[in-house]
Amino acid sequence: LTADKTPRQGPNKECNVIPRCQRKNTTALNHISSTSACVCFTERQNHARELVKDVDLSQWDALVIMSGDGLLHEVINGLLERPDWEEAIRTPLGILPGGSANALAASVHYYSGVSQVRGEELLVSCGFLLCRGLVSHMDLVSLHLSSGQRLFSFLSLAWGFVADVDMESEKYRHVGAARFTVGTLVRLASLRIYKGKLAYLPNGAAASLPGPPDALLPPLDQPPPSDWVLVPEEDFVLMLAMYQSHLAEDLLAGPDARLADGVIHLFYVTAGISRSALLRLFLAMEKGAHLDTNCQHLVHAKVRALRLEPGAGKGIITVDGEVVEYGPIQAEVHGGLGRVIGG
Repeated sequence: LTADKTPRQGPNKECNVIPRCQRKNTTALNHISSTSACVCFTERQNHARELVKDVDLSQWDALVIMSGDGLLHEVINGLLERPDWEEAIRTPLGILPGGSANALAASVHYYSGVSQVRGEELLVSCGFLLCRGLVSHMDLVSLHLSSGQRLFSFLSLAWGFVADVDMESEKYRHVGAARFTVGTLVRLASLRIYKGKLAYLPNGAAASLPGPPDALLPPLDQPPPSDWVLVPEEDFVLMLAMYQSHLAEDLLAGPDARLADGVIHLFYVTAGISRSALLRLFLAMEKGAHLDTNCQHLVHAKVRALRLEPGAGKGIITVDGEVVEYGPIQAEVHGGLGRVIGG
């Protein structure tokens, strides 16, 4: 067992993970108090990515991340950048929530079939699930940027309102998960319209080949194939592609999503929606009821691949809550490529 923790926790050192987790009130970990562990403290951005690229994984049964979703994003991409990526990505990953969004932790808890919880209760729940040690497959999504960079995602791709709120609310990080509520209200006060083109391959139109090679994506400089759906609208309020249930502890954005359902849950909201209607959508999303609002501007599709071409100008695109290069981007799901410890 190796545990990665976020910066500002101290220097790297080897020790038993249990006493440290007890001080974080993760009492569930008493059940594995005899586990041998190495605790690694990350000190900078992409430090976890570098660590997992070089470490001898054969000495560990699992990698546990105690952080937000950003550190897990680093770990997954580091594993897939290894020469032995096919074996490395089979390493079970555990998550203990330690950030402000904690989307995967909330998703893993949700899949266990118990009622939604937040904060310390979520931390304890994930600790118990970690103790159970049940390993499940998890979908990963490969993304291609216009620069040629390729990266992998486990959670989401966002453009427009959601991406703006995520990044602009960083200044409110001191209030924890409530920063997203504050950021939403601020952005609603000055609602933007985002021009772009969106296309996708519906679920069932084709089957992805095993492994990371992208079988469904054409080059970005070529038009989408004929079996793709071209969204007629070009004025959007947001585009959100989800592969897990939660976007944050209190946002059940993809209630029908599962760890390895093999699809991307694509949501987009077209221009013309009122501020009040958009607010109602996000309030309903807390309980996963946004699709029941019958909002004519909200579209949901289950897809295997997609392409987004934002219009000219500046903007924000996020992957797993991390900012990436702004420009054309396309994505393809790889069903069950990863492994996660959950219920």
